[in-house]
Amino acid sequence: MASYILEELATTENFDEVAYLLANPDVASVVKKGLQKSGKSHFQTFGKNEKRMLRRDSSIIAEARKNKHEIIQPLLRSDIPYQENECCYDFLTEELKKQFNIVDTDRISSHHYDQLTLGIINKHESGWVLDCGAGWRPVYYENVVNFEIAPYDTTDVRGVGEVLPFVDRAFDAVISIAVLEHVKDPFRCAREIARVLKPGGALVCCVPFLQPLHGYPHHYYNMTHQGLANLFEGFNIERIEVPDSVLPIWSLTWILKSWAEGLTGAAKKEFLNLKVADLLESGDHYLGKAFVRELSASKNLELASATMLFAYKK
Repeated sequence: MASYILEELATTENFDEVAYLLANPDVASVVKKGLQKSGKSHFQTFGKNEKRMLRRDSSIIAEARKNKHEIIQPLLRSDIPYQENECCYDFLTEELKKQFNIVDTDRISSHHYDQLTLGIINKHESGWVLDCGAGWRPVYYENVVNFEIAPYDTTDVRGVGEVLPFVDRAFDAVISIAVLEHVKDPFRCAREIARVLKPGGALVCCVPFLQPLHGYPHHYYNMTHQGLANLFEGFNIERIEVPDSVLPIWSLTWILKSWAEGLTGAAKKEFLNLKVADLLESGDHYLGKAFVRELSASKNLELASATMLFAYKK
């Protein structure tokens, strides 16, 4: 099973000017303005400590992507329309965009596989693995079909999770990482995942529980572990666990950091000087505090304990 590294940590040994500027558009901008001599000078001064990345040009996967696309064609449904272009098989019609509220954006979702997910990919190196909601992939694998709503240069097939454009029982395994919270109908998407998975096929699915509002293009649902199991009640669930990458500390630091970023001046200083013990009273104890009252409406929605809907029936 071949794989192609498109993004990696920049080091003194592997530094490449073009790859560094491609991975760091903010650096490319200051170099273009003459505020920084080069990407390398930025790396030596700042980037090394900031653990900046290198991004290779997607031309290095062009041949592998072309070969994969020829091989996976029998996995594609013939009963729904699509276009084949240089990037991918595109099943995302205007009708599907409207039905499932898909919007175009230049925001990029990207993350590396952890060891648990890599184990699934390696185990099925002679079969097919569906990455359902892959985002942009820093490593491109020959046996993984990258399915996305966005036409990234690592996307193999484009469409929506509620109408997967694959034939029944097409895949030996399915990966769905940080996706179902962004799907308008996660129950329908879960049924589609079950449909395209072979009997006995493996599923790895991760959905947030206590993460703040985030992501592309929308963030609809968080789930408890019981809710996640309910989505796949027809499966033999081996286990549900919390790996290092999603331990509670990530939620805690995410909320605190984002809260601090939403404050300025004295309110921010007060918040940053609090100890954990200072935050263990009932919520109403803090309602008059500046670090509570001075958060913006958008920040309150991002970090809300709950939201309340007011509506009239049509």
